[in-house]
Amino acid sequence: MNDEFKGKSGKVKVMYVRGDDDSEKRSQNPRTGKGGGRPAAPSRGEGRRGPRRDDKPGAGRERSRNDDRGDNPWRTVSRPPREEVVEAGEQMGANGRPIVDPEVIRRQRAEETRVYGENACQALFLSRPDCIVRAWFVQSVTPRFKEALRWMAANRKAYHVVDDAELVKASGTEHHGGVCFIIKKRRGITVQSWLSKAGEEDCVLALENVANPHNLGGIMRSCAHFGVKGLLVEDAAMLESGAAVRTAEGGAEHVEAISGETFEDGLEQFRKAGYAIVTTSSHKGTPLFKAELPKKMVLVLGQEREGVSDATFENADMSVAITGTGNVESLNVSVATGVLLSEWWRQNKA
Repeated sequence: MNDEFKGKSGKVKVMYVRGDDDSEKRSQNPRTGKGGGRPAAPSRGEGRRGPRRDDKPGAGRERSRNDDRGDNPWRTVSRPPREEVVEAGEQMGANGRPIVDPEVIRRQRAEETRVYGENACQALFLSRPDCIVRAWFVQSVTPRFKEALRWMAANRKAYHVVDDAELVKASGTEHHGGVCFIIKKRRGITVQSWLSKAGEEDCVLALENVANPHNLGGIMRSCAHFGVKGLLVEDAAMLESGAAVRTAEGGAEHVEAISGETFEDGLEQFRKAGYAIVTTSSHKGTPLFKAELPKKMVLVLGQEREGVSDATFENADMSVAITGTGNVESLNVSVATGVLLSEWWRQNKA
């Protein structure tokens, strides 16, 4: 028999077929009642996969309703029932989606950071690609990141090719250089771990209360240039900030953060291991170019205005000064680092 109903596309004719119990009988013409020459047509879903081309609209919807009721043993379940989710210990929102714990988000943000700038991201990819979580690129830089894009696709790392406005949002700055990575932060190493691999000639830079990311980036760039690989800092995460890494122009991948229980404790451990503690001052100390810098030393620098603390200065083995015209109070801390490390390199490495 046939029925008609109205849908969005107008009238639709629906044909009903016999059930399974009559499948062995010969079919009859529904209009004349006479027997036909072919076996009854199988019910939908039997003996073939998917709908035929001549399936009428509406039949698929009816079949979907049957699947949802559990009549079809091969139905696909896209998500577990609500009861199973609750039993697994997850909380569900009113929209049926899991509620993300804010503590998880805070922990994730503490463990990750954004890095941007073409040179910085290229160096980071070559040095530690596994730390990359997600990436954004503008179209113009993608030819220079072919290897990175290929690696991320092969390792299922999410990346996006976006316009400049979207990259500003992703990186948090207009000075993104066309690329931004979200990465897992490095945690740094202990003083004892550093000492276990140090050689006979070793210069470690110690930064007391230096926190400006652009100064830190300039310092890391100078360290990489003059072969200084260890930086004693109060918080290893400072060296992973986006601005610091971008300013370092790839130099951040050639240095490693070192941390003690406290800054003073870290200096003391180096002293006991045979390192000379050298501080700087704009007014006191031996002029740099007359000083003999030790082969094994920790060079301590402080913030520009205050310099190193009185306790650190008094406990130092040597203090040096970068002499000049006196027209300005002192050099920028990152500039002073370059001058000091250049002289150490000249005396001990050149």
